[in-house]
Amino acid sequence: MNNEYLTVTALTQYIKKKFDYDPYLTKVYLTGEISNFRLRANAHQYFSLKDNNAKISAIMFKSAFNKLKFTPEEGMKVLVVGHISLYEPTGSYQIYVDRMEPDGVGQFYQAYEQLKKRLSAEGLFTQTKRPLVKYPKRIAVVTSPSGAVIRDIITTTRRRYPIAQIVLFPALVQGTEASNDIVRQINRVNQLGDFDTLIIGRGGGSIEDLWPFNEENVARAISTSEIPVISSVGHETDTTIADLVADVRAATPTAAAELAVPKLDQVLLDINNNQNRLMNAAYQLIKQNRLRLVKLQEAAVFKSPQRIYETYAQRVDMLMQRLIANNSQNFNRVQSIYRDLNNRLKITAPTNRIDQLKQLNASLELRMTQAQTLRLSEIKKRYQIAVSSLDHLSPLKILARGYSFTTDQDEKLISSVDQVKPGTDVNIHIADGTLMATVTKITDDKREEKDGR
Repeated sequence: MNNEYLTVTALTQYIKKKFDYDPYLTKVYLTGEISNFRLRANAHQYFSLKDNNAKISAIMFKSAFNKLKFTPEEGMKVLVVGHISLYEPTGSYQIYVDRMEPDGVGQFYQAYEQLKKRLSAEGLFTQTKRPLVKYPKRIAVVTSPSGAVIRDIITTTRRRYPIAQIVLFPALVQGTEASNDIVRQINRVNQLGDFDTLIIGRGGGSIEDLWPFNEENVARAISTSEIPVISSVGHETDTTIADLVADVRAATPTAAAELAVPKLDQVLLDINNNQNRLMNAAYQLIKQNRLRLVKLQEAAVFKSPQRIYETYAQRVDMLMQRLIANNSQNFNRVQSIYRDLNNRLKITAPTNRIDQLKQLNASLELRMTQAQTLRLSEIKKRYQIAVSSLDHLSPLKILARGYSFTTDQDEKLISSVDQVKPGTDVNIHIADGTLMATVTKITDDKREEKDGR
């Protein structure tokens, strides 16, 4: 009986095969409103499609999503093409979307409007436009080498301004690789840098054909170009993102060439007209200056040039007289001040005071000399008295009267018999010399006589 029961996996696999092999589900065209959409960068996209009564899960793999020309948004009504299958882990069915486009508005138009809105918000359309060179020498053209665009531009340029050089930078103008090729050539022109004007364009076509000129990378390459850009894409009624970003938009390639170069005949005519105007202006200027010269030559100042400096000479004389008078007055005033100061100096001169001080100094010197002489005499008297007194007390005087004094061998004075012994050598000092003697006997007036051996 257990053989009658299926596992969940077996049932799910069976239902999945039914979905996968059903010819009506292998390619389904579905319309609905996008729900639960959250953009995942560089990844698979998971969302739902719904209408008023039902909802189905949807998945769009990265390879298919990257081919979209617009960005899906929440609530957008779209047309999708895909196949229905079952996701086994959850047992839910879902649509695997291969293609998608807005419902009611084509995907290219939707993408065009989205990019236009975003770039406009950034200010790429309103940034300062670079002025075209009025007389260009070299013009770069980025377009297909086999299209009518380059032929029209060359033909128009040769007809209008044949001295300008046209350089073609061949690029793809249609297909998925066209935008990158156009950007590469724009950058190449700017790297070379020796061009005055850059024209990019192609002939008319559907929005799909013109789509490379609606790509963001092309728009940014144009906006950052250092060379002024003329955009000529499609017909007059076609307006691309490149037209909006370029410095100048031309309706046709012929119009682009006419905007890029002037008419040589008109330039030559303008040169001739300007030359004539310049010559006439120079002639009138010379004529006016000649009239001024004649008028100046007839002026009295040139006929009698001495009149120019007569007034100045008179003023110089007057100023010289005033200068002499002022110098004389100043000299007299200074001389008067000098006399006054000289008189005051004589009155207050220190000569008398100096004489008085000299007399006082002489008197003081005399008094000082007298006082010094008197003092010196007194000192001499006192000195003589001190010398006389000292002479009376001098041991030499005593010795001269027959007295003597005795010292031992060390010249120490012997004042007592206790200082010597019999046999001691002594020195006896008298007035005119010294006697050397040996003590043989000592007599002490206070004690008995002592004999020496």
